[in-house]
This record gives sequence, structure tokens and C-alpha cells, in this order.
Amino acid sequence: MSGCLENIANWPICQIASKYWSFLVQSLGNTMLLTVLALVFATLIGLVFAMCNISKSRTLRFVGNCYVDAVRGVPLIVLAFFIYFGIPQAFKMMGIAIKLPALQAGTIALSMNCGAYMAEIIRAGIESIDRGQMEAARSLGLSYARSMYRVVLPQAFRVMIPSIINQFIITLKDTSILSVIGFPELTNTGRSIAGNTFKSLETWAIVGVMYLIVIVTLSKIAKVIEERMKRGRV
Repeated sequence: MSGCLENIANWPICQIASKYWSFLVQSLGNTMLLTVLALVFATLIGLVFAMCNISKSRTLRFVGNCYVDAVRGVPLIVLAFFIYFGIPQAFKMMGIAIKLPALQAGTIALSMNCGAYMAEIIRAGIESIDRGQMEAARSLGLSYARSMYRVVLPQAFRVMIPSIINQFIITLKDTSILSVIGFPELTNTGRSIAGNTFKSLETWAIVGVMYLIVIVTLSKIAKVIEERMKRGRV
């Protein structure tokens, strides 16, 4: 038995995992941190532009639609390059020297990208609530803002939870793109380990399994919540 365990421990994939485990776990933590930050800011951005998209004002609807269409029409990697390299260059042309850290640039890029999709999720969630709810709240003397905050959004949020979790999963996978700007997330760390050990197969297998565990767990949570939401409606 001990000889079998020794043989397993000598496998390249086990050697890489044991040697670089702390770096991999730390990079996974960075990935989760970036994802959570991006989703929080994206929710705020999405709420603002969702309100614009359901507004009666043509100007606000135009602004909201322009943001959603523009951001969704630009690849995330291009947006990341624009923020990380383009914005400092623009300030430099004005005589202002700034340098965005990879975490800040990555958070901004992911938040803008995810915010466009969150705007559509929130808009769809609000529009799924019967208009009579808003009319009833307004008839009780509540303002539009308080009616939206107190009556419509709590109901819409129940509908939006599964979609928000799915967007969290998508954003988590999108963090791998930010390895191009040097942010030490899981994919970037995997690339460094593969370069140091020259064992790409084993390294990327470990990285893939780590992503798989997190994403499958979140997917299962989303399904459980969705089932509970359905039972709650019934």
C-alpha cells in the first residue's frame, strides 16, 4: 500500500500540485476576488442602465441602449487592453502620468462588460413583474422610486437570482482573459507554472479541475436556488 502511494506521489501531476499548491490556491482566491468585485460593481452599473432602459424618457433609453450595445459589441480582451494601456496613454498625452494596477484595470473591464449583461437581466426581471404591482404602490401614495425599491425590485430579484448566479459563473470564466494584462489569476499562474516546469499537460489539467470544481459547485447552487424559487412561487 505504501509503495502504491509512493508511486502516485511520484506522478508529475502530483509533484506539480504539491509544489505549487499554495500559488494555485492564492491565484484562485485572486480569481474569486476579482469576480466578486466585478459582479458587485456590475450590479450597480446594470441597475442604473436598466432603469434607463425602462424609463419613459427617450434620452435615457437611448443612453442605456447605447451603453449595452457598445459594451456587448466589444470583446472583453479589447476592453481590457483599452483600459490598461489606452487610458494611461490618454492621460499621458494630457501631461498626467498614471498607471492602473492590473486589479483595478481588470475590475473596471469586467464590471463594464458584466454590467451590460446585468442591465438586461435586471430589465427583464423588472418587466416580468405585473404592472399592477407598481400601479397599486403608486395608488397608496408611494413615489415611483420608493415603489420600485419597496415593491417591484424585491419581487424581481427573486426572478433574477438564477440568472445572476449564471452571470457570476460567466464572469468567473472571463477572468482568464485578464491574464493578458498580467493579473495573477488562476490562468496566468498556470501559464507561469507550465513555463517553469515544461509540463503543460499536467499543469493545465490541474487548472482545469480547479475551475471545474468551482463552476460545477456554483451551477449546482444555481439549480437549487431556482428550484426553491419555483416552489416559493407555487
